[in-house]
Amino acid sequence: MALSAPWARVRLALMALAVDPAGLGGLWLRARSGPVRDTVSAALGALPLPVRRLHPSLGDEALFGGLDLTATLAEGRQVRTEGLLARPSVLVLAMAERCPAGLAARLAQALDDPKHCLVALDEGADAEEALPGALADRLALFLPLDDIALAEAVPLALDMDQIATARAQFLRLRVPPRAAVTLAGVAASLGIGSLRAPLLALRLARVIAALRGHAGVRREDVTTAAELVFAHRATRWPQTAEDQPPPPAPEAENEGESDGESRPDSGEIPEELVLEAVRAALPEALLDRLAIARAARATGGATGSGEARPGHSHGRPLSARPGRPSAGLRLDLIATLRAAAPWQGMRRKTALQDRLVHIRPSDLRIRRYQERNERVLIFAVDASGSAALARLAEAKGAVELLLARAYARRDHVALIAFRGAGAELILPPTRSLVQTKRRLAGLPGGGGTPLAAALQMAQDTAVRARAKGLTPVLALLTDGRANVALDGTPGRARAEAEAEVAAKAWRRAGFAGVVIDTANRPQDGLRQLSVTLGATYLPLPRATAERLSSALEAALAPMQAG
Repeated sequence: MALSAPWARVRLALMALAVDPAGLGGLWLRARSGPVRDTVSAALGALPLPVRRLHPSLGDEALFGGLDLTATLAEGRQVRTEGLLARPSVLVLAMAERCPAGLAARLAQALDDPKHCLVALDEGADAEEALPGALADRLALFLPLDDIALAEAVPLALDMDQIATARAQFLRLRVPPRAAVTLAGVAASLGIGSLRAPLLALRLARVIAALRGHAGVRREDVTTAAELVFAHRATRWPQTAEDQPPPPAPEAENEGESDGESRPDSGEIPEELVLEAVRAALPEALLDRLAIARAARATGGATGSGEARPGHSHGRPLSARPGRPSAGLRLDLIATLRAAAPWQGMRRKTALQDRLVHIRPSDLRIRRYQERNERVLIFAVDASGSAALARLAEAKGAVELLLARAYARRDHVALIAFRGAGAELILPPTRSLVQTKRRLAGLPGGGGTPLAAALQMAQDTAVRARAKGLTPVLALLTDGRANVALDGTPGRARAEAEAEVAAKAWRRAGFAGVVIDTANRPQDGLRQLSVTLGATYLPLPRATAERLSSALEAALAPMQAG
């Protein structure tokens, strides 16, 4: 039975991973739980390493090994358990989109030692949920399964003999002289800053050539490798890619194939050819979703929660610390026993009383938690004439969509509109979804752009919110053409200077935010303003309300403290 093109691509990626699992780092598999993903997961048995499953809440003891408390207390000596990273294995990380930064850093360090392979099961339903960048950078392969129909997902039969032959030969295959230069140039054109990407693509090209039975790496092998490695890493498409005609086919491209002889392609590999292949590999909508996810990670995560702060009674558990129980401080019994266990043999020899366990004050450990403040989203919406009615309508629609999600998380919402001679706080921080939508629907458009006044009002609102224990985050939607000063007089130079002063004050206060550039073309001045604000910059020209709301939902994830 012939496989569909997307499903054949999945099979090729899995066979390549089976040939060189540790060298390629692993696979980022983006798909919701279901029969299609289960079919792909079942094929992981072809990998020549034992499979071990991980969870995002996994601790250091499970990864690196730790003290076996029961055996240590019974034997009076340290007995340690073996961690999951002790032996080469395929690490299958479930719910990888929820992987915390600490676990991601530890797994990334393990992947730098080429004996493990990571399969990250990304179940993210929203655009802002994605694999941490530290892991995505080390995994050569990326497979999105959302667009593959169940009827296409026939069981994947991987040819084990073909895999074994390729595993024995791929490192000996000849590579075209300028293949590495071409891949590095394509990566730079796509905005990929990591050198791992072209190196992984070059290694994958060798694996693919060996699987195809080629005597050396050919142009089509390099192109296929670039599709699998570069497409999801791209942060931009070259502006000239659509304007350039397709490169002419080399005259001698098919020479030597008619007689059945496999020879390496020693000719040049045009960067334009590889770029077009990468461009066609993934839909642009997926590129947008991955860009949104990167913005969310850059601001500290996509949890949508407020600022983290230490606590002693409730919240996410943290590692225990030495201390004594008192009012508000609770004893961590397990951590206390772990601290005492290594010393039991010595203490039993010197103890005056015969006890099963000897505890000293220095062994006592106190429970710790991480609590989060509630968040207030301060929307500052440009209602000036330059924002145009169509873009203002999309901005209103985006804010309304985001309001429903914020309401579900019990976030507070504040709304500032700026137009004409100044800014107006249309709605102070509230949880009333109905009232917020009513005020937003009545927002008029027209007039100048008093950007400095909007930033000042946003900071005043943020300061008051912080005093009440809330974490303020700014969402500024504008086309960036500030032309009204704080006193209401027109003048672009003065208005922009005052906006810069207000932006510096916002950054000094330590508030987070995102700037959505709604102009038809990205504005350099607004990009610089976002840098001054210390905010994430997202240019979204001609964006729909849904895309705007997804971008805001991702980029408004606040910085995590601690």
